Amino acid sequence: MTERLARDWIALSRVHRIGTSLFWHLVERFGDPTAVLDASQSDWKTIRGLGAERLAGLSRRDELRDNATEELNRLAKLGARAILHDDEGYPELLRQISHPPPVLYTYGRHELLSMFSIGVVGSRAATSYGRRISHKLGRDFGRAGVGVVSGLALGIDAEAHAGCLDAGGATIGVLGCGPDVVYPANNRLLFERIRAQGLLVSEYPLGTKPEAFRFPARNRIIAGLCRGVIVVEASKKSGSLITVQYALEEGRDVFAVPGQVDSAKSAGAHWLVQQGATLIVSADDVLEQLSTPFAEADRQKPEHGAVGELDLDAATLLPIVEPYPQTREELLLRSGLTPPQLQQALLALELGGFIELLPGDEVRRIVEMK
Repeated sequence: MTERLARDWIALSRVHRIGTSLFWHLVERFGDPTAVLDASQSDWKTIRGLGAERLAGLSRRDELRDNATEELNRLAKLGARAILHDDEGYPELLRQISHPPPVLYTYGRHELLSMFSIGVVGSRAATSYGRRISHKLGRDFGRAGVGVVSGLALGIDAEAHAGCLDAGGATIGVLGCGPDVVYPANNRLLFERIRAQGLLVSEYPLGTKPEAFRFPARNRIIAGLCRGVIVVEASKKSGSLITVQYALEEGRDVFAVPGQVDSAKSAGAHWLVQQGATLIVSADDVLEQLSTPFAEADRQKPEHGAVGELDLDAATLLPIVEPYPQTREELLLRSGLTPPQLQQALLALELGGFIELLPGDEVRRIVEMK
C-alpha cells in the first residue's frame, strides 16, 4: 500500500466521532479512504449520519492528512507500526469480524498477529486462585506454542500475559489507549516485557489516553484475534462477559474455569457454563476441543517436582493435603509429624510446586496426585 493511501486510512479514521461503523459505510459508498476525503461537501451531505460535527471534521482534510503523516513518522521513530485493514499483515481472523478496526497500531513483534491464539480474560480484583490458574493457563499455552491474548489489565489479564512470557511464549496485549501508553501504571514492567517479547495492539493512535468508553470496544479486538476465549474469574456484571458476547457473535468458542460455588468472583464463569460454555480445567482441554496442530507429544511436562524426589516426611504429608484449605494444626494431627518436621515438609512441598500456603495459617494442594 502506498504511503499516500496509508496516510488517508489514518486520516479518515481520526475524524472526530467518525466511529468504526460510519468509517466502513463511507468507504463502501466512495470506494476507499482517499476518495472519501477527496469528495465534495455536497457528496458528503448525501450520507446519513454525517451531522454538522462530522462534516466539519471531514472538511479539515488537509489538517487530518498532515497529522496522519506526522503519526506515521512518529511510529517509525518508535519502532511501532500502523497496519491497515487492506494490508497483508492484517490478521485474517480480525478482518472477518463485524466492524473491524480500520487501522491497528502495533508495538513489538508484529508477526505475532498471525499466530494461533487463545484469549484469557477475567476479573481485575482476582483471588489468589484465579491469579494462579490464569498464570498456569498462560504458561501452558506458551509452552505449547499457542499465543495468549488479553487486555493487560490487573488480575487475570496480567497473570495470563506473565505466565506465557515466563514460559518463553508469545503474548498479545490489546490496549484501550495508545500503544505507547502504559495503563494501568502498576503494569509498567509487564508492558515493557510484552513490548520486548510479545506485541502491544491498539486501534488508537499514539498518546491516546485510557478513557472508560474505549475498553468495551477494545474487547471486540481481543475476541477477534482469538480462536477461543477463556473466562477464569468474573462476576455476572464483569466486563469480561462483553468479550464473551463479541466472541459468540463472531463464532468463537467460549470456555470457563470453575471456581468456588459460593464465590461472587466466579459467578459469571459458572453462569457461562450453565448457558453452554465449555468447562475447562487445563490448557489441554482447550487445545483438544479446538483440534489444534499442537500434538500432546510436543508439550512439555508441568513445572513441578516429581513425587519420587520428595523426602520421606514430605512424601508422607502430600497425600494428606487436600485441594481445599486445611489448617496446619489439622495436618499436624493427621500426619503424626512433629512441628519441626511438618514445617520442613511444607517448605519442601511449596518449593516443589505441590502446595500453596494461604493466609490464616492454612494450606491447600495445587497439584493432583497421580
